[in-house]
Amino acid sequence: MKEIRVKSLLPVRLDKYLSEQYPVLGIGRLNKALRENKIKLNGKKQPLSTRVQNGDVIRLYLTDEQLGEAPANGPAFLALRPAELIYENDDLIVANKPAGIPVEGPDADTLFGRVCKALYEAGHWDARKPPRLCHRLDTGTSGLVLLAKTPQAEEFITDAIRKRSIRKRYLCVTFGRPEPAEATLQDYLLKDAETGTVRVLKSARPGAKEIITRYETLAVSGRLALLRVELVTGRTHQIRAHLASIGCPILGDSKYGNNAANRELKLKYQALCAWELAFPSQIQDPAFQSLVGKSFHAPKPWYYQQVLDGVLK
Repeated sequence: MKEIRVKSLLPVRLDKYLSEQYPVLGIGRLNKALRENKIKLNGKKQPLSTRVQNGDVIRLYLTDEQLGEAPANGPAFLALRPAELIYENDDLIVANKPAGIPVEGPDADTLFGRVCKALYEAGHWDARKPPRLCHRLDTGTSGLVLLAKTPQAEEFITDAIRKRSIRKRYLCVTFGRPEPAEATLQDYLLKDAETGTVRVLKSARPGAKEIITRYETLAVSGRLALLRVELVTGRTHQIRAHLASIGCPILGDSKYGNNAANRELKLKYQALCAWELAFPSQIQDPAFQSLVGKSFHAPKPWYYQQVLDGVLK
């Protein structure tokens, strides 16, 4: 826990003050920390728009690494394996996350930590300017994650994701063959905070958000189907819950899947890979013209070829 006593002649927004103290804390991380009750102002949870004044006390329940402060014996990420970087330039990083490790958080081993290790080994690490995660994947999902190396790149990428101009396509294996073999699913998603799950609804209701998921069947093998899925919207557990709602849960998914089949086939994590990230063919910002039309791909997951060969069925 870090305690900060505000020193400011004039009132200033809480998010602005924290960003100035800890540049690593972009708006995405601040919002996440607030949701998880890791930011307290004078002992209470307050909106990031709250104005702090001289003498106020802010408590941050975050680690030194999360705050961009390295311990005396060196950053903890030095003990990790380096991440596989699919692409890196002066603005961004495309990293490949293995299934089973979280993107970030209190765990010792995270994708964020592995990316920092890769940058450190390449001589690109700057503790004052660590990369910033622009989106996330579930712990059990593998594949591509975008990180920004500058505040400008973070704003550009998060804005592009929000406007759905970055295409996200996944590979997955379902228990059951979807009918039809290719379709666009359009429904509503409702979160259940108590269970940490979501429900798919056929009609709108308060609190539910629209979801659109496209899929196409690439191959079938016995009871299983290999799909390529495109996220049109990007909601929590969207692909997992949406496919389960049509009777084709993702193999290995313990929340929405067929646990008997998962045990039989010895699947530890869901067979879901964030396989492709593609930037639009037109980008207005001249600073990011090098990304026009670029697409990045993760290595195809192990189950891809096994379904094609009929080994996994």
